[in-house]
Amino acid sequence: MQNDKPFWQTKTLFEMTPNEWESICDGCAKCCLTQLQDEESEQLVFTDVACNLLDDQTCRCTDYENRSVRVPSCVTMNKDNVEDSAAFAPPSCAYRLLLEGESLPAWHHLNSSDREAVHQNGFSVRHRVRFQHEINEDDIQDYIVEWPANAG
Repeated sequence: MQNDKPFWQTKTLFEMTPNEWESICDGCAKCCLTQLQDEESEQLVFTDVACNLLDDQTCRCTDYENRSVRVPSCVTMNKDNVEDSAAFAPPSCAYRLLLEGESLPAWHHLNSSDREAVHQNGFSVRHRVRFQHEINEDDIQDYIVEWPANAG
C-alpha cells in the first residue's frame, strides 16, 4: 500500500533530501531581518531592517550561494543546526513548525501550490523593509516591529 501523504508529513527534517529540505522554505524572508535581544527579558525582537542581499520584491537572497561568506552573520539553517537555529526563526517558519511537530499552514506553497500565497496572506517581508545600508546602526532599536512574529 502506497503512502499518499506528502513527504513533509512522513519524514522528519533530518530525513529529507536536499531538494525536499530546500522546498520547505516558505519564502517569507523573515530570517533576513535583523533581530535584537531585549536586555531585560532576553526575548528576541524583530526589526524591519533587512540584509542588503535581500530582494524585497521576490523575498529571495540575491546571492544565495555565497550569502554566508558575504554576510558572516547569516545563519544557513541546515540539518546540523536546525534545532539551535529554529529558536531564532519566526513562529511561522516552516522549519520551526515542523521541528515543533506542527503542520504547515494552508497558505504554505506545499499546501496551496502557490508561491505567492505567503505574500498575499501577509506573512512575508515583501515591501515592508528598509535595508541595513539605509540606517544608522546606532539607531537600530528604533526599527523594532511586531509583525514578523505573526504565526500564521
